[in-house]
Amino acid sequence: MATPPRPNLELRPLGNTGLKLSCVGFGASPLGSVFGPVSEHDAISSVREAFDLGINFFDTSPYYGGTLSEKMLGKGLKALGVPRNEYIVSTKCGRYVEGFDFSAERVTKSIDESLARLQLDYVDILQCHDIEFGSLDQIVNETIPALQKLREAGKIRFIGITGLPLSVFTYVLDRVPPGTVDVILSYCHYSVNDSTLVDLLPYLKSKGVGVISASPLAMGLLTENGPPEWHPASAELKSACQAAAAFCKAKGKNISKLAMQYSLANKDISSVLVGMNSVRQVRENVYAATELATFGKDQETLSEVEAILSPVKNQTWSSGIQES
Repeated sequence: MATPPRPNLELRPLGNTGLKLSCVGFGASPLGSVFGPVSEHDAISSVREAFDLGINFFDTSPYYGGTLSEKMLGKGLKALGVPRNEYIVSTKCGRYVEGFDFSAERVTKSIDESLARLQLDYVDILQCHDIEFGSLDQIVNETIPALQKLREAGKIRFIGITGLPLSVFTYVLDRVPPGTVDVILSYCHYSVNDSTLVDLLPYLKSKGVGVISASPLAMGLLTENGPPEWHPASAELKSACQAAAAFCKAKGKNISKLAMQYSLANKDISSVLVGMNSVRQVRENVYAATELATFGKDQETLSEVEAILSPVKNQTWSSGIQES
């Protein structure tokens, strides 16, 4: 079967970086066997399939699978055998299996370790990982200046920050010079059950900051199989999502595809990042995007699902700090 042409997947600008990201991004945490074992063959095949179907953005972290995700992604990208400028790689610093360390010394060492595992000379984006677990003032005064030096050294091109509570983004962006932070990665705040990120988009746009949204399936809540046991959502939220998934299934619809299309429909979000570890998952996510581009959203089913979830809409969970 002939491979669809690569421009099939929409590319969207990322803030003021000049980068254009595929609207679906490849989340490589599952390549670290975070959600069950993944063979090297399956890891490499899924990266190849993603690239062949038009995904050009790959995101990882040394934390995922205790550095295994970076190693697997590196092997997958190398196996593509294409020029380095044909794909965009993002990794992270500050969060490791052994704990959090946002010191300038650790993040400076961290990028060299990541580049070695990824078999790359530079990454396009280096992000401070889950900053709510560190000191936000340290992020502003020590970590980000260290990342600026890495940018000057040519090891990274752009600087990002990630976290769950949306308040961490405004705290940092209000305290660094304009243009210092290029991108934010938010997760679980732009999906059918929680769209609170939308309120922050005008602010981020005014700062020239690109937006990546991860976990369109709310870490498994919006799936037929349901979330893992450790999922931090309340019993009420889990129950409502389970009811929504069952409703979709009874209609012959898939809640995961519906959720993915909901997240993709907002073009102010440069890329919707979703974890993938198989060719099948890659195809499902890409086809959800191409179907949306061709036919639009299934608004009828979406409205019915939103009605089911309305009692728990925008209900979030703690991420280790209290939001003010």
